[in-house]
Amino acid sequence: MNQLKALLSSRRFETVITVLIVINAITLGLETVPEAMQMFGGLLMLLDRVILGVFVVEVAARLLVWRLDFFRDPWRIFDLVVVGVALVPATGGLSVLRALRILRVLRIISMVPSLKRVVGGLVSALPGMGSIMLLLTLVFYVFSVMATKLYGDSFPEWFGSIPASAYSLFQVMTLESWSMGIVRPVMEVYPMAWAFFIPFIASTTFTVLNLFIGIIVSAMQEEHDAEASADREAMASEQSAMLEELKAIRKDLSDLKAMQADTARPS
Repeated sequence: MNQLKALLSSRRFETVITVLIVINAITLGLETVPEAMQMFGGLLMLLDRVILGVFVVEVAARLLVWRLDFFRDPWRIFDLVVVGVALVPATGGLSVLRALRILRVLRIISMVPSLKRVVGGLVSALPGMGSIMLLLTLVFYVFSVMATKLYGDSFPEWFGSIPASAYSLFQVMTLESWSMGIVRPVMEVYPMAWAFFIPFIASTTFTVLNLFIGIIVSAMQEEHDAEASADREAMASEQSAMLEELKAIRKDLSDLKAMQADTARPS
């Protein structure tokens, strides 16, 4: 069991799994190309099943080695869910799950430390992002009600209801054809409409969305600092252990010299 655990934890094994994930991503992509399926369809399906079999054996081995401790690591649970989805029969009403096989590619996140740090930073930023989302929802609701009352009669397709207004305002927030596509046509009927849309853009695109970026960057920096602190502590621990070993060696040498001196001294 210890040998199996050492194998599953080894860098070489993780590299092999990462290579298989990349190969699987390529085969799943080629399955969407009719010409590739005509020429290599059988081979691609065989590769897909073989790689899935390897993933199943790997997850089963991790369950066997770590047992209940397996579920204490969120990345192992993530791998279990991704592989489990691929095992669901893609027939009948579950045929949509066949497209979810590509989720296996996401397993590379748990294999690459730099990607794990990025995802860890995003997860740690979720509480702050939730507060920003609530603020953004309130802003959207207020402006959607105002837009529906102001422009709903003349532009029912864009502002005829609160959901329609929210969608149109979302397009404005993303700056996708916001001026020529929405604002200028509205200004032809309501010349003062700029006094509504410019504050909306300033409070969403240039303020709230930048808060998102700030929170994510801050969380990433905290994740990096925590990892750097852990590395420094590990290095300090190793240095302390080395110093203790050097002191022990010096003491042994001193004792050995003392013994040699006693032996060489005439009786």
